[in-house]
Amino acid sequence: MSLSVLQWGFLAVAFVLANLPWLSQSCFLVLRCERKSPWLRLLEWFILYFVVGGLAVALERQAMGGTIHAQDWEFYAVTLALFMVFAFPGFIFRNVR
Repeated sequence: MSLSVLQWGFLAVAFVLANLPWLSQSCFLVLRCERKSPWLRLLEWFILYFVVGGLAVALERQAMGGTIHAQDWEFYAVTLALFMVFAFPGFIFRNVR
């Protein structure tokens, strides 16, 4: 599988996971809730950010032959902002209808 396919696949998974808290009534698709509070949705979204980050580290380790590049705080601020942008469609769908 080429690196380009892995990159686009990873971005698609990140987009889906960023929108999952707003599109689903279940917590992590496991626990069924009657009504999820906005704080619970935000907490679930934040935890899924770390899940996507772990997936990114695993893919980097696989693609780079075990080498992981060190990152500073700016990298994580940008990835968090990108995850927020990815979650925008689900947030709008949940709150503006």
